[in-house]
Amino acid sequence: MSAGRMHADEPETDDALVRRLITAQFPHWSGLPVERVGAAGTANAMYRLGADLVVRLPRTAGSADDTAKEHHWLPRLASSLPVAIPAPLGAGVPGEGYPHPWSVYGWLDGSCPAVGDTAEAVPLARDLARFATALHRADPTGGPPSYRSEPLAARDRAVRTALADLRAEIDTAAAVGIWQTALRAPAPAGPPVWIHADLQPGNMLTADGRLTAVIDFGCLGLGDAAVDLIAAWYVLPAAARDTFRTAVEADDAAWARGIGWALSIALMELQYYRETNAFMADTARHVIAEILADQRQRA
Repeated sequence: MSAGRMHADEPETDDALVRRLITAQFPHWSGLPVERVGAAGTANAMYRLGADLVVRLPRTAGSADDTAKEHHWLPRLASSLPVAIPAPLGAGVPGEGYPHPWSVYGWLDGSCPAVGDTAEAVPLARDLARFATALHRADPTGGPPSYRSEPLAARDRAVRTALADLRAEIDTAAAVGIWQTALRAPAPAGPPVWIHADLQPGNMLTADGRLTAVIDFGCLGLGDAAVDLIAAWYVLPAAARDTFRTAVEADDAAWARGIGWALSIALMELQYYRETNAFMADTARHVIAEILADQRQRA
């Protein structure tokens, strides 16, 4: 089965391609069944390989550039974290008409959390805070900059372009006010730390309302810990946000920057994916609506 394309330069992939790649480069796995997994991932097309493995084929050259970083750093960070993260088991190279390096990982069980689900949200908020805190405290020596390591001000032009494009869909006047407040927040006082930088519902797994794994570390690197506060709006309902903020010990400046990061990411995702990825677009709309609702409540 083919994985739907959502980028202009994305190569076509399907089950047959995965079988050819596995047979050519990892023949000891060639007898295992192949089945496409989901369709919403924006960075990688995913194919389950047997019961215990998953093949990740980057959708773009930019995502492919993250492959070596993940293979190098994920095994080094795993022991510092309170939940499972992907374990790279095989590094593939371009072949069979597929142009990018690719990977085989161990399969992780679980389901993605429902966006804004209030059931057992407080335990999930504490789990997310434990994960973020542990990652932020991991040894940063030699770490690369995160994909989202720039200051918020560097995103201003892209945010305003997205706001102009989305003026028919959202309250842009309110969004501009929130964005300007985030830009005025003090910068982080300390050095950059390890951040996941993409703590969205599609990048984590849960079981019985508890966080069991965090996946897709393409944005991994060193940056402002406030970037990981986006989980407060991407995953958690309003009733659990204070629990998360307290547990992660975010001060007023960090929380304001976190709002700015969540808003800017959601605006750009909605602008980019509204015609190609309904899940991402709906998630972005939800995040924007939650941020605007928080602002109205504070006012």
